[in-house]
Amino acid sequence: MKWLTIILLTLLVLLQHRLWFGKNSWPDYIQLKQEIASQTQANKVLANKNNLQYKEISDLKDGLEAIEERARSQLGLIKKNEDYYRIIE
Repeated sequence: MKWLTIILLTLLVLLQHRLWFGKNSWPDYIQLKQEIASQTQANKVLANKNNLQYKEISDLKDGLEAIEERARSQLGLIKKNEDYYRIIE
């Protein structure tokens, strides 16, 4: 009976050691959980950026107003019979 108790206690200690210090241990689990939360947040930010770009692409494909706005702001284009004023501060 004494040997059985010693063997069972040794087995329990070995299993506990693996739980706390071995591969895929409890601290590893907590670290991975934090990494997943961080990556999920980064994915949300990137998904929002993607949605904005999809909306911009849709505007460029469908609406002429967006094209006109880009031409005016980035290329400095103006319409016929339109006066262009540049204000320098």
